[in-house]
Amino acid sequence: MAKSKTEDISLERLINRYLSNIEIEKNYSPYTVRNYKHYLVVFRKWFEKHYQQEYIQRLTPEIVRLYRLFLTRYEDVQGRTLSKATQSYYIISLRAFLKYLARKGIKSLAPEKIDLPKAESRSLKFLSREQVERLLSMPNLQKVEGLRDRAILEVLFSTGLRVSEMMKLDRDKIDLKQREFGIIGKGRHPRVVFLTERAAVWLSRFMKSRDDANKPLWIRLAGKKSDPTTGGEKMRLTVRTIQRIVEKYRLMAGLPVRVSPHTMRHSFATSLLQNGADLRSVQEMLGHKNVSTTQIYTHVTNPQLKQIHDKFLK
Repeated sequence: MAKSKTEDISLERLINRYLSNIEIEKNYSPYTVRNYKHYLVVFRKWFEKHYQQEYIQRLTPEIVRLYRLFLTRYEDVQGRTLSKATQSYYIISLRAFLKYLARKGIKSLAPEKIDLPKAESRSLKFLSREQVERLLSMPNLQKVEGLRDRAILEVLFSTGLRVSEMMKLDRDKIDLKQREFGIIGKGRHPRVVFLTERAAVWLSRFMKSRDDANKPLWIRLAGKKSDPTTGGEKMRLTVRTIQRIVEKYRLMAGLPVRVSPHTMRHSFATSLLQNGADLRSVQEMLGHKNVSTTQIYTHVTNPQLKQIHDKFLK
């Protein structure tokens, strides 16, 4: 009996079609597409090694169980294993791929038959307002780098931006008069973010101190000052550099916990909620697709919980 056309499609080709779909139709970022490609290539190589004569149409829950066992036992050449969180990404990408196959009418294991791993419980790290103020006061304002770094810290706390969003900011997109600007966030979702008056002041001071024509808002201040061929892209600060700047001032401030740009994002959200902002508004400002993601903050910001605790447990 002749094979169906769907069975003639190789797993590699199906994965490539899926990756094109999430890049073009779903507007996933290049970073996300790269990660999904890595996870699915690992699955493909494992699947083809153990089921050479099988097609993706014959994927079963038992095969998925064995794949998860492979991920649990995996070690690289240096003996490093995959964390539970990383293992979850492999399974999430496989499930998303199977959803794509189902939409395209390609028979395989139903995606809902794959249970997603339970997320590891993580403590929510954020700074108190006093700690934030101490951190913000650390840069040396007698130097241009200090002005830049103060502006970076102020904008992080004022907007709750992800570090990847922060890195991509351009000078001509910032409206200091209205104290707002638009960004394209995670999942290519657009949103408007707002600056406090103080953040706008420090950002204005830094921008006025610059004598270059580079497009990026955050740039390296040592070495070459401009690059007309790329608009100064080579001068743009990387995600890693912004992370190092935040940690540098954390050490100077003597704060007891490690501080990252994401800690500033957590601090932004908790500060809003502690001062009475509603969850839906915070969801919009953080750029969360689902309010359930924002709800991780409620257990540490609901002032009524402590009152109830004190009332009934005297």
